[in-house]
Amino acid sequence: MANRFWSAIKRGIYSGFSTVLFLFKVMIPVSLAVFLLNWFKVIPVIAVILEPFMKLFGLPGEAALVFISSILLNIYSAIAVMKTLSLSLHDIIILALMCLTAHNMIVETIVMKKTGSSALKMVFLRIGMALLTAFILNLVLPPQFSAIRTVTETAATGSVSFIQALQSWAMSLLQLIKKIVLLVFSIMILQEILKEFAIAEKLSRLFAPLMRMFGLSKETSILWILVNTVGYAYGAGIIIKSVEEGTMTRTDADLFNHHAGMMHSLLEDTFLFLVIGVPLFWLVIPRIILAMIVVWLERLRRVYVKNMFKAGIH
Repeated sequence: MANRFWSAIKRGIYSGFSTVLFLFKVMIPVSLAVFLLNWFKVIPVIAVILEPFMKLFGLPGEAALVFISSILLNIYSAIAVMKTLSLSLHDIIILALMCLTAHNMIVETIVMKKTGSSALKMVFLRIGMALLTAFILNLVLPPQFSAIRTVTETAATGSVSFIQALQSWAMSLLQLIKKIVLLVFSIMILQEILKEFAIAEKLSRLFAPLMRMFGLSKETSILWILVNTVGYAYGAGIIIKSVEEGTMTRTDADLFNHHAGMMHSLLEDTFLFLVIGVPLFWLVIPRIILAMIVVWLERLRRVYVKNMFKAGIH
């Protein structure tokens, strides 16, 4: 028993190193690029250009800053921007759903591509569904939500040199790196232990009915639990490993990416938006519905294409 336990830990550590290296190769350059775009005022200029477009969703022009921040970075950066703006409850609900659907786009798209999904398709799907969700929410949200203002914080106005800003970015990145290392190694070790003692198979059977409802295979059960507790990027190692080892087909992985693109990090991200006043219902239910619709439509599309291909042969 002890030998099997330690053997699983060693395999987890080995897998953890390759996963952490992969994530760092992506995250560090992306983070630096976004820092430079912010410093040289490129992102605010883009936000001004998008102001007329944001009005289609009942949002003020500066809300574009929130959406762009979430696409390029993560939920934390989006919330940091949101808290400096004067927004209504109507605005923060719509922005929350937009950010939850299309955040951390660059890093997560690279992982999705590595597991068999089309990068271009995933980008268009997530941004497109984020915009469609925003448009629908703007129509269905109660009108009184627009009159409820949220608490804002005053943004820092003191002048900061480039070196000071770079140091601040580096310290923030270092904190993120610590979190990544801790989470990734813990996840990879846990996954190997679950596999070694056949616990993963039992969990897969337990969650199989839920996966069927979502249009996913039971083999994705562990991944579903993982991405909804610690997030998609942190679970990248197991997702990639599952495909490479053949425990999950690329077809199933692609369907899982369709689902995860709409709904992942259900615990942490939901809590973050709850803290700033977004109601739980609007954070969870639309995402579940969206994830189910996207996967089942993709499954129907594949059946249609398959039937068309057969008809073409005959």
